[in-house]
Amino acid sequence: MKPTLFLLAAGMGSRYGGLKQLDGLGPNAETIMDYSIYDAIQAGFGKIVWVIRKDFEEQFRTQILSKYEDKVPCELCFQALDALPAGFSVPEGRQKPWGTNHAVLMGKDVIKEPFCVINCDDFYGRDAFMQIGKFLSELPEGAKNEYAMVGFRCCNTLSENGSVARGVCAYDEKRHLTDVVERTEIMRQADKGNAICYKDEQGEWQPLEENVPVSMNMWGFTPDYFEHSEQYFREFLSDPKNMENLKAEFFIPLMVNKLINEGTSTVEVLDTTSKWFGVTYAADRQATVDRIQQLVDEGVYPSKLF
Repeated sequence: MKPTLFLLAAGMGSRYGGLKQLDGLGPNAETIMDYSIYDAIQAGFGKIVWVIRKDFEEQFRTQILSKYEDKVPCELCFQALDALPAGFSVPEGRQKPWGTNHAVLMGKDVIKEPFCVINCDDFYGRDAFMQIGKFLSELPEGAKNEYAMVGFRCCNTLSENGSVARGVCAYDEKRHLTDVVERTEIMRQADKGNAICYKDEQGEWQPLEENVPVSMNMWGFTPDYFEHSEQYFREFLSDPKNMENLKAEFFIPLMVNKLINEGTSTVEVLDTTSKWFGVTYAADRQATVDRIQQLVDEGVYPSKLF
């Protein structure tokens, strides 16, 4: 069964013409999302699903979905603030939905096959899609609790224009994920021989290995992940502090950490040679345009994707 690509796009606003997810960076105004979908198709993915907000469905279908529909089956699902389990209601004053794993849950009625979750505004690269596509397509039929994440080499995910936040991963002898620690400031330090460093809790810069795997929110799951998420979301909402905190979010790493710490699931850390890039800073935009043009000039991508 061909895997599905699941794009988290509910963060796009109705005035998304100015958002970086829809910024034309390729030679024919291709977006970063266009390159992800093109790479996924090349890697053998058989369906594309987006989770969006219901209030811009019509715009999305007209301006985005229409360019892919004759290339690959496409479906939409919708994230809403009030999409909650029976017995729960939205706390007064809360304005935003419940985070990335809540968005993933919205796909449970349309995704019945192994699937890869990604952000819309990160350039992951062909090899990353090949690695996760191979893992998902080789799972035995009916497989459960065997997940994966693409662990990008830290040196391939930095910005030249400032620090970046990354989830630094640890794994065991089977390359199964054991821990993800969010490091909010990672960059090269000239006074430390241009080594990659992160700022620790005391504000001190500590070295990181060049190839230590970091999470860029590229996950591979099977449909049983929805069942785990539904159950844990009820626990999350039952915790008074999560209802009182109007900005509390149900993140993917929160769910994954619970499953691996309990021994319910394994998450294989897949290595990739892909070089991530995105527009973290305004100054990154031209460098991203230049890198995409270089990939086109090298023949990795056609000048016009779709």
